[in-house]
This record gives sequence, C-alpha cells and structure tokens, in this order.
Amino acid sequence: MQFMLGNQSVRFSKVEFCLITGLRFRVVPDTTKYAAVENGIYQRYFSRADEVSLEEIRGVVTVTEFGKAYDAIKLCLIYMLNWILMGVDERFKIPLWQFRLVDDLDAFDAFPWGAHVYMHSIFSFKHALDG
Repeated sequence: MQFMLGNQSVRFSKVEFCLITGLRFRVVPDTTKYAAVENGIYQRYFSRADEVSLEEIRGVVTVTEFGKAYDAIKLCLIYMLNWILMGVDERFKIPLWQFRLVDDLDAFDAFPWGAHVYMHSIFSFKHALDG
C-alpha cells in the first residue's frame, strides 16, 4: 500500500509491517478447520451466548474467579489480539475460531498473526472513510 505524506510517497507493505510488529507471516490457514474444544474456554464462560463481544470478555476477566489454569490468560490473549493489534471496537463480535484456537496455546502462538492482522489493517485503511 502506498500513500502520500505531504509530498513524500510512503510505502506500507508486509515487510514494514513485519519489521514494526515482529509478528509471524505466512499463509493464513483455513480457520474453519478448528474443531470445537469439548469444555473449552467458550463453553465454560459463554455457552449461553451466540456471539461474544470484547466488552463481554472484559467483563468476565474482571469479575470471574477462574478455576482452570490459564483461562484468564487465554481470554486476555483474545482481548489483546482484537483490541490492541486489530484495533476493533469493544462491541466487535469475536469469531468462534479464535476461541477454538486459544484453547491450544501452542497453536495460538504458531498462528501467523502478522498476516492476519496485516490483512485486517489494510482493509481498515482502505475503508476508513466509508460512510
């Protein structure tokens, strides 16, 4: 992506994004392949909800006494991914595949977040002035 800053042409490509963030870059896998985890984090805290927003995650993290190891960390990872890295509004509905992925912290860590967040960022930049 190229744009003008004053009279200077500036490039914002995957290379610059990777240098700035240090996030992994490779082909983003098909996220529909992530099978639901039996008694996973989604089921334990949001089983009655069809959709979960960042605001609801924040509410659970601030008032819940967590019984399972790493549950608070898993919810915070989802929150930080969406709030900080992707910059979405707190009303944003979290895709179910993120809950499925965070139940396996090794898989969550290995996911190419750089490619995913970069695609989201470019879409946001291109549509920032829509509406």
